[in-house]
Amino acid sequence: MEEKTNRKSNGQRITDWPEDERPREKLIRFGAAHLSNAELIAILLGQGSQNANAVQTARMLISRFSDVDGIARASLEELQQVHGIGPAKAVTLLAAFQLYRNLQSERAMKESRVFSNPRRIAEIYIPKLSHKKKESFYVLLLDSAMKLIREVEVTRGLLNASLVHPREVFNPAIRDNARGVILMHNHPSGQKEASPEDRRITEKLVQSGELLDIPVYDHIIIAGDGYFSFKEHNLL
Repeated sequence: MEEKTNRKSNGQRITDWPEDERPREKLIRFGAAHLSNAELIAILLGQGSQNANAVQTARMLISRFSDVDGIARASLEELQQVHGIGPAKAVTLLAAFQLYRNLQSERAMKESRVFSNPRRIAEIYIPKLSHKKKESFYVLLLDSAMKLIREVEVTRGLLNASLVHPREVFNPAIRDNARGVILMHNHPSGQKEASPEDRRITEKLVQSGELLDIPVYDHIIIAGDGYFSFKEHNLL
């Protein structure tokens, strides 16, 4: 149903609002920075539902997930639990937030083409991994100048030493003639410290890299908006 048929709780439709208070018109006239989060989300939604206009629906989303970051981390199914959010609106929101993550990662990548600084590397991968609800383990393949050749997802799910096998980590490195690797995975719990299992995995892979003459330069754990570097903590 079109937004013009959606009413606020007081019976007023968005099209009945003063023109400079309507989200789209307000953005055009004053710029996106002058809109609230609810108004920006309302523009993405395009329209509301039979019982709530787009701005009200956006406010329900913010209330349900506490803030915009909570919405950004929500799954397709979780978003659709909010009244007025169907598959199309949920997909639009997921796409918008992922596009922003890609932008953050691309900016960080342009600023740090050499993968020697753990903080810079974390800035590239925090947008990619911090919102994931399952652990994903990656190996970053580097050339002799410490520049990224490519990244390979080795496994996804609860990590343990039996799942992260040296073969899966170093076969891509051998094929791509990598001169070294950086290990990377996320902690959905937000716990920034390396677990005992993380340490066991790292030790096993470092030993395998030494045998193959493909050094492991670091193991970086992404946890929320922070990170843990084995290199920075002198654990390699």
